[in-house]
Amino acid sequence: MAAKATTPDRPPPEERPGPATRRRGAKLEAALLDAAWNELTAVGYGAFTMEGVAIRAKTSRAVLYRRWPSRTELALAAIQHRTRLAATEIPDTGTLREDVLALLRHLSARGGEVVVVFSFLVADYFDQTGLSLAELRERALAGRPSAMQTVLDRAVARGEIDPGRLSTRIATLPVDLVRHDLIMNRAPLPDEALIEIVDKLFLPLLGAEPATPLPRR
Repeated sequence: MAAKATTPDRPPPEERPGPATRRRGAKLEAALLDAAWNELTAVGYGAFTMEGVAIRAKTSRAVLYRRWPSRTELALAAIQHRTRLAATEIPDTGTLREDVLALLRHLSARGGEVVVVFSFLVADYFDQTGLSLAELRERALAGRPSAMQTVLDRAVARGEIDPGRLSTRIATLPVDLVRHDLIMNRAPLPDEALIEIVDKLFLPLLGAEPATPLPRR
């Protein structure tokens, strides 16, 4: 019988290590979730198993099952963990335009990893759990306000924008457009594209003017 092929990024079963360095509490959980995230990115949700994560984390399946009752819950916990690690300090430059641009630049440069993984997890994960992408995002945020919502709340408090012109769709437009491009192109957006989203699409919808003119093309 031919030997079972293994994914290049996953340690083969025959290399299962002996007793690992003892880890406890938050340090252990972070290591397990890092291993789960790496397994997700290596094999996708369809081939994601508790055994694969245990091998990668140098632990046993029992250790995982004590914390997460199923691979679905472990995958979600790994996404939540990675979302927290990828978060940045919410910009507070004093103007809505610069805050939004700073946020989009961070998403474009570093958030692509999460977005791309979502793009190939979608079919398997959503077929098996029944969750929509929006519901998965809400669970990943775990009740925390989005960075964009915080930026907009600050702009309203400064008197930069009329809250009556805000709607859920308008508020999420810049991030939605950047995520779409990241998924479609799997590459960071050029700065000119981010400026165009803010100056030509987002700010006009809010009745706000760009602080500086668009660069000449």
